[in-house]
Amino acid sequence: MIQRKVIDLVNPYFKPLYNLWDHKIMTGDREIPVRIFLPKKDGKRRIPRHKRKPGGIPSNILVFFHGGGWVTGNIDSYTKLCANMANQTGHMVISVDYLLAPENPFPAGPEDCYHVVKEVFEELDSFHCKSENVTLIGDSAGGNLAAVVSLMARDRGICIPGNQILIYPATYYDHSESSPFQSVHENGTDYILTSQQVQDYLDLYVPNEEDRLSPYVAPLLAKDLSNQPRTLIITAEFDPLRDEGEAYGERLKEFGNDVRIYRMKGALHGFFTLPWPSEDVKKSYKHINEFLR
Repeated sequence: MIQRKVIDLVNPYFKPLYNLWDHKIMTGDREIPVRIFLPKKDGKRRIPRHKRKPGGIPSNILVFFHGGGWVTGNIDSYTKLCANMANQTGHMVISVDYLLAPENPFPAGPEDCYHVVKEVFEELDSFHCKSENVTLIGDSAGGNLAAVVSLMARDRGICIPGNQILIYPATYYDHSESSPFQSVHENGTDYILTSQQVQDYLDLYVPNEEDRLSPYVAPLLAKDLSNQPRTLIITAEFDPLRDEGEAYGERLKEFGNDVRIYRMKGALHGFFTLPWPSEDVKKSYKHINEFLR
């Protein structure tokens, strides 16, 4: 897709600048690429003593799923963001290069993400980490995938992550004029992300209309949201996805989950990808680090 090529051109390869390495996780006959980031030892942020394992490596893990409407983005385009995430949180970050639509429609992407998380849980001893110290995090479509993988983990009987951080997540299937959410109608035409773009992405990601009613596509439709991780949801004021993200948080609360919801005033969809130290990004990490304590 042309959009992917443009993203590749405007996101240079930052690998030499950061404390990272690449790895591949086997699942069946496929290898899923991941990129692992550690906080810089000479950075301003130090790894808290209780988050270190032998050798000074953090014992807390963030598994990150990138945004891009399930059809664009990759671990290269999010390298700078993930390196900063490791530095700002003091956590190890594992960024997942999941399969993209339309070549690989639903459920290929969520299944990749699930298998990486499953592998992380199976290797917790080697990370000197406990399941409650594993956090799933993603922005936009990646926030959707984080929520979906948490549901998959519960439904399939593997360990449930201790936390999930959903940054302006997509949680519903309808972003047309029939959407029940006010933000789709108020913020769906005049800002960076339009409601029509979201719907176009969903059409590519889930071509089978019946599948769009699956909670693994639209987690807000899940009949049972019990036994989910501690959750932080961060939304943007002028974002068509704002209301469905907050509605998901409220439904999680109804099922007895520990949920915090923050709306970033004046922010647009995509603000989390702005360069550090953009003010909204700094505010986001303030909420994230308070949540992760």
